[in-house]
Amino acid sequence: MTLISLTRDLESGLAEVPVIDIHTHLVGGHLGARGLHDLLLYHMVVSDLYAAGCPTGARLTQYPGWPSQREARARIEEALPFLHHCRNTSSYWGLRLILRDLYAWDEPLTPDNWRRLDDLVRERADDRTWQHGLLDRLQIRRTGTEIARREQGAEDDRLQYALEWGFFTRCQWGEFDTALYELERCWGRTPESPAPIGTGARPIPPRSIRTLADVHAAVGHYVKAIPYEQILSTATHISTDIQFRHVTDDEMSAALTRRTIAGAGERDVYASYIQELFLGELEKRGDSIVFQFSLGAEPLPFETGSRLNQRTLSDLAGMIGRHPKLRFQCFLASRHANQSLCTLARELPNFSLAGCWWHNVFPDVIRQILAERLDMLPVNKQVAFFSDAYCVEWVYAKAVILRQQLARVLAEKILLGQFTRTEALSIGRSILFESPQSLLGFTPRPLPKLVSKSAGEKRLSRRTSTAKREL
Repeated sequence: MTLISLTRDLESGLAEVPVIDIHTHLVGGHLGARGLHDLLLYHMVVSDLYAAGCPTGARLTQYPGWPSQREARARIEEALPFLHHCRNTSSYWGLRLILRDLYAWDEPLTPDNWRRLDDLVRERADDRTWQHGLLDRLQIRRTGTEIARREQGAEDDRLQYALEWGFFTRCQWGEFDTALYELERCWGRTPESPAPIGTGARPIPPRSIRTLADVHAAVGHYVKAIPYEQILSTATHISTDIQFRHVTDDEMSAALTRRTIAGAGERDVYASYIQELFLGELEKRGDSIVFQFSLGAEPLPFETGSRLNQRTLSDLAGMIGRHPKLRFQCFLASRHANQSLCTLARELPNFSLAGCWWHNVFPDVIRQILAERLDMLPVNKQVAFFSDAYCVEWVYAKAVILRQQLARVLAEKILLGQFTRTEALSIGRSILFESPQSLLGFTPRPLPKLVSKSAGEKRLSRRTSTAKREL
């Protein structure tokens, strides 16, 4: 068989393999897009549009708020003149898959017709039967999202949860005391969504950290406030700008007195001290929670750029090695660091890798990362997929693209003689479905038998294969 024909064959086979989407931002009871803005102005597409000259690079109003109809319409109309310039990008490809396969829309979007498409999307916004059916037909047996987006638990039979709350080791543009501020935001409160990147103004938190005792009290509150019985993992970020090291109590106390004039040195002290204090406490619960973190994407005024220092990888290895009873898992946004992280995962029993995050969600990068991990790591040390999606439509697009890239990687290895077809599909099942269960504790739900055998499911399976024309 040729590479193309074998890829197509494996793509069809993988379409029947169950999947667990370990990380999204779906909202319970509101799984679908609420209008065209949720599809067209997904933040990765916004970055494409901004690069093409669109004046606005910021995200729409974010959860727990929703964009008003006025905001959504103004942003769509602003973006449309620049959309043509983005037609070559893989983010646009994902948008095209959504519109064509899920909304039967093949027309170019124009100022004259976008409202008609917006109406189609809004008609399905509250159609939970359609949203659930889409996940079922994609073979997605369980989905992870933030516990703060659980709402009233309307999707508890489908969703499992991670804690995204205080980001003590993430930098913000132009700030040096972010670790302290994030801890202050959480002190005395219950879990909520984290502060977004690039928000600018900082609301005054209910309490201020001034002393070492305050730090310990705030971390103690944070650890006790974690709803361990409801979550599988944390979900946070580790910044490459921070130099992590052992910090003494005296160093931390002295740095606290310099907060108003803090620079990079104080930033590193704050983050290192709080992180080690937190991980030491979390390790006591290491049998019931995974420390999941992202790496390799650093703040710019609106979104992030992909960069990672080699020193950070050394710091990370030391951090993981100091806490052997706590499991760590990384979402990576730097293709160049993948091989290095694979070597760490080979030698650190409590460290695994998952999916492709942000600046790695591009077909060529996905293939490189998948191929390297398959060559270097056992299947039970890696998870192939998470969508990071904010609505089920973007889950669909990313699942289609990932399956195609995985099929091509597996096809190349079959042609090399590394796998048989049977082995390739078995490996695909392991990294798409089995590893999320063993590494994170996801519990798959069975597919409804009628859905899995329906004509609609078969049509959608065929539609996922139409992406082969893009090879």
